[in-house]
Amino acid sequence: MLEVPSGAGPVRTVRISSPDRVLWPATDRGAAITKADLAAYLIAVGEPLLRGLADRPVTLQRFPTGIEGEEFYSKNPPRGVPDHARSVTVTYPSGRRHPQLVIDEVATAVWAVQMNTLTFHPWPVRTGDSDRPDELRIDLDPQPGRSFVDVVEVAVGLREVLEEVGLRPFVKTTGNRGLHVFAEVAPRSEFLEVRHAVIGLARELERRMPSLVTTAWWKEERGAKVFVDYNQACRDRTLAAAWSPRPLPGAPVSTPVTWQELTEIDPTALTVHTVPARLAATRDPWASLHGTNTDRAPGLEAALALWEADLERGLGELSFPPDYPKMPGEPMRVQPSRARH
Repeated sequence: MLEVPSGAGPVRTVRISSPDRVLWPATDRGAAITKADLAAYLIAVGEPLLRGLADRPVTLQRFPTGIEGEEFYSKNPPRGVPDHARSVTVTYPSGRRHPQLVIDEVATAVWAVQMNTLTFHPWPVRTGDSDRPDELRIDLDPQPGRSFVDVVEVAVGLREVLEEVGLRPFVKTTGNRGLHVFAEVAPRSEFLEVRHAVIGLARELERRMPSLVTTAWWKEERGAKVFVDYNQACRDRTLAAAWSPRPLPGAPVSTPVTWQELTEIDPTALTVHTVPARLAATRDPWASLHGTNTDRAPGLEAALALWEADLERGLGELSFPPDYPKMPGEPMRVQPSRARH
């Protein structure tokens, strides 16, 4: 049994079975990480972790036997949810609705570890309105032939574009080769509008950095560039939470960093082993992502103006994820090379 502090609330007792089960095998970056180690890590980063999870629907990425075994995503809350936890009903692209877990306490996150959760994927919405995002999230995905240095260059360019449309960007490592850029937005726009705002921003970035940036959905058209994954703004698409471990060798963590240190950071050095000490020595770079007054959060009007300007130029809708219903104005869902054939 593990005693888990819950901030101003009571201390919770969470049972961790098989605490010695290895979730991440040892690598040259550190010793093996067990279930008990992961629970201890979540307690160590609990406060900033909750800033990205609390009051949001969360999908759990679970590995019953560790990263080398079976993987699945839990959208419905798993059986045995503790009494102190809650859920919220969300709507999926198909129109189907069902509840998802909400993680308001560190003890709930630790209980999710008991259920073999390694990575937490929160929605960009609050439970009070699960149809209108309060975060704009952009995933920068380097294609083969591009390095982390290239992604940093693109992120710095994206920062400029976001600031020009009145947004305040924050950046974190993905735990892999890319970067995630987030910004708080007023929860006034539905998912499709947010997606269009991201497409407008991505196309503007592509115009400014044509040799580095692509918005091409099909991999065969991306080349050796950094793909701005606009479809991560779709309903039911989520990114790993800030401070969340990733199921990759070495147990990397999706770690918030400052813009000033971005050019010097080694993302492979940010792991379950090293991040708690880093956090203890410095403040959370994302502590001010959400201001104290959501009514003052910036809207997406200027970003959507980029989308509208592109429509005037004859640039229309882009491809949706393959599991989406056919959307108005969407291009054919067929690989360009097959379409030509």
